Amino acid sequence: MSTIDQPLGAFTQANSGASAAGSSPNDYWWGLSQLVMSKLGTNWEHTRERYNATRRGSYFSAEFLMGRALLNNLVNLGLVNEARDALAAYGLDLTEVLEQEPDAALGNGGLGRLAACFLDSTAAMDLPVTGYGILYRYGLFKQSFRDGFQHEEPDPWMENGNPFVIRRASEQQLVHFTDMTVRAIPYDMPITGYGTHNVNTLRLWKAEPLEEFDYDAFNSQRFTDAIIERERVGDICRVLYPNDTTYDGKVLRVRQQYFFVSASLQHLVATHLAEHGDLATFANFNAIQLNDTHPVLAIPELMRILMDEHGFGWDEAWEIVTHTFAYTNHTVLAEALETWEQSIFQQLFPRIWDIVAEIDRRFRIDLAGRGFDQGKIDYMAPVHDGRVHMAWIACYAAFSINGVAAIHTEILKRDTLHDWHDVWPEKFNNKTNGVTPRRWLNNCNRRLAGLLTDVLGSDAWVKNLDLLAGIEDHATPDVLRRLTEIKRANKEDFATWIKARDGVDVPVDAIYDVQIKRLHEYKRQLLNAFYILDLYFRLKDNPSLDVVPRLFIFGAKAAPGYKRAKAIIKLINEVGRLVNNDPDTRSKIQVLFVENYNVSPAEHIIPAADISEQISTAGKEASGTSNMKFMMNGALTLGTMDGANVEIVDAVGRENAYVFGALEEELPELKRNYHPRDVVAQTPGLQRVVDALTNGTLDDAGTGDFHDLVDSLLNGSSWEEPDVYYVLGDFASYREARDRMAEDYRDVEEWARKAWINICRSGRFSSDRTIRDYANEIWHLAPMPVD
Repeated sequence: MSTIDQPLGAFTQANSGASAAGSSPNDYWWGLSQLVMSKLGTNWEHTRERYNATRRGSYFSAEFLMGRALLNNLVNLGLVNEARDALAAYGLDLTEVLEQEPDAALGNGGLGRLAACFLDSTAAMDLPVTGYGILYRYGLFKQSFRDGFQHEEPDPWMENGNPFVIRRASEQQLVHFTDMTVRAIPYDMPITGYGTHNVNTLRLWKAEPLEEFDYDAFNSQRFTDAIIERERVGDICRVLYPNDTTYDGKVLRVRQQYFFVSASLQHLVATHLAEHGDLATFANFNAIQLNDTHPVLAIPELMRILMDEHGFGWDEAWEIVTHTFAYTNHTVLAEALETWEQSIFQQLFPRIWDIVAEIDRRFRIDLAGRGFDQGKIDYMAPVHDGRVHMAWIACYAAFSINGVAAIHTEILKRDTLHDWHDVWPEKFNNKTNGVTPRRWLNNCNRRLAGLLTDVLGSDAWVKNLDLLAGIEDHATPDVLRRLTEIKRANKEDFATWIKARDGVDVPVDAIYDVQIKRLHEYKRQLLNAFYILDLYFRLKDNPSLDVVPRLFIFGAKAAPGYKRAKAIIKLINEVGRLVNNDPDTRSKIQVLFVENYNVSPAEHIIPAADISEQISTAGKEASGTSNMKFMMNGALTLGTMDGANVEIVDAVGRENAYVFGALEEELPELKRNYHPRDVVAQTPGLQRVVDALTNGTLDDAGTGDFHDLVDSLLNGSSWEEPDVYYVLGDFASYREARDRMAEDYRDVEEWARKAWINICRSGRFSSDRTIRDYANEIWHLAPMPVD
């Protein structure tokens, strides 16, 4: 195809109902997106047919943080230049049109973005894998700041439809609860592969009522009653992670989880029967990966389908189930290992409760027969103390249990899941996370991608990031100069973007020091804020202090019910107000909190970043994936030896990263005789930083939130020890590393050399490597290329 301008005009005018001249950039986005969909339709159908007939993988996840689809698909289909030329013929810039696309609000943070990267890699590698999740109407939420406080608003990303989401009503399923029966309507998103004809699928289920509207109620003037059922069913897919601080919120969470796994399994069973005829071979043709505990209800649900709908006995069904499911654990934090009141199960689906209770009974008999004491059995049992423990069901039924970074997997074996490892060590394995180099380098950092292609002599690195290791020794002065120029140009782009988006002016000639991730206390955005306050006070003490100008960039959302995390957002914004408005400091340091952080802002931030803040308390972060994206783009890691940081430092060497803080194995002893007040008193400058939260320097608008933050650090509570995440304990080490980093930045060529080494050694953190490991070692899948 030599040009796409004529079909583009036709698609756009058909969508807008206006002439080309009368169509808006949004109309052209629709037109170009529909044109792309028309180009991949045949291959998409061929891919589905080929995958249905072979052994296949299914990735069950409560979230998929996909980001924008148009550019990704244009790149994968090799249509970027033609699209740019076609739009230019209508007087439009491709960048302007791409900005019309809303981010798909289907995820929150690392868990959902990881799932999206995995789907990208499975398509690029021709692997027969389908993603399954929920089509959320509003997703998480749209974040805005009001007087520095986080405010949540609905994010109606699909209110006007989306050309990349295809409704397939003919493949709907029915999902039964005690109090309602729901239609599960599949909506499919194509996942194109780079350099391949394969088009994989993300299937998202939308809940719809059996009857849209109750005419009898309406005609009886009971107007609200006429839509009650529709709204109750709609609640299932309205938002990601509804607030579960109340019992009703917990019921909705469980209802969501059962809804999407039941619909997905019904589809998989029907497909298997159509292709192979006998469910006894289901595990031979299906590997289902449970992405964390959210989809674990799939285990009793498949038991129900096999026994109740297809006549299998318990032992036959259990044999199939235990050879079908694999479980990924993403946390060492207790609150992330979901448990639910058994009354919720009894209320929503008594038959599922019966099956869970039978799994529990048989588990107890199994462990007693192995000679384990009653205390251990009671702790590990899927049901105890009136609660259903989802992770325990997964650990018992799954044939594989994997962590997501080397240190994380070792902590699982030693601590979090050590009882399970004692009984079934053969189930445990590590699969260090990865990120796709297509979106997170080739697409979002075109200048750097061009440099790498020039130095390597081809763009083969886009599908094999390990090839970059072969050009590490090509770091000539000219290459390093070009790398430095690219970073500055990316900063100029970022400054232009944030000015247009939020009306904020930011410097270009400064260190871009970035922490972008979900707001949680263990990720220690508070430690970052404390450092900025300390540097501010040092500059106030000595206005002539020679420091390299720095822009501190934050991006984060806090869960609506997480009060302390929301207080930290307010604190960061207060620190920004203080620093940015002070004429003594604003030319040297500036704070920017990017509102409504998600995938698209990350694509602007990461290419411009110099420093990647990965500062979680050691032993708390399972892996992290932003650390990998930054590394690929030439930002140096400043972090603790936690999660995948350990493997990044191992890859690049300590001399090409900035490591600080207590080690995971040191913390128990350090915390044994830990007195935060003494640490504050003995650490120069720390007392005035802590005092600034409550002495009027910073204003929490009379909420008492900042007093609570200080109290949590110094005093703790009856349920939590003081400074549980060791913010104060690591402060001095953090300050030293961050100050040293800023001084090192002055040596421009040496800094570029370190950045080049990080880029060239990032191959092991490609999601292609991760997915290859899953496919070979867990799923046992072979590539199935489509002609």
